[in-house]
Amino acid sequence: MFQLARAITRVNRFIGKWVSLAVLVIFVLLLADVVMRYLVGSPTIWTAELATLIFGAYAIIGGGYLLVERGHVNVDILYGRFSRRRRALLDVVTWPLFALFVGVLLWQGWDIAMESLADFERSNSVWKAPLWPTKALIPVAAVLLLLQGLVRLWADIRVMRGLPVPTDIFGAPGEPDPAETRAQERQQ
Repeated sequence: MFQLARAITRVNRFIGKWVSLAVLVIFVLLLADVVMRYLVGSPTIWTAELATLIFGAYAIIGGGYLLVERGHVNVDILYGRFSRRRRALLDVVTWPLFALFVGVLLWQGWDIAMESLADFERSNSVWKAPLWPTKALIPVAAVLLLLQGLVRLWADIRVMRGLPVPTDIFGAPGEPDPAETRAQERQQ
């Protein structure tokens, strides 16, 4: 079971690191668009649309990686003050909401992807950019996010039981326990 969790975490980390390079591609495309528009005086018809499609793929497929690194936004008004065990308990209790969200994303994303693939959907622009590759990533991203969510759930259960949660298997540990942080500050 640990090997499966480690494999899921590694896949999401690998995808996240490679997909992060898409930001550079987007930057170059938008820079080329600005140069062509303002310096050459002849705007391109494809750079901004391609940058948008790449960003869509980047945003959707990076969800699993974001979960590995605990990069999603939390409302830290109360959550940040809780101990690690209490945060883990809250994460376990709210996990069904996560599962519901990912389930809807997978269900609707599958329908969107299949319709788009069946027609090899293209945009309505002059360039007629292919939309199906980006839309096909939606169910893939949902599966990766769901699998990482299961790994995170297991990690939270282990935290609640006082068991170790190795980062190579379960991802980033999250914020340290506030009580431990205060104790370390007093020692210094």
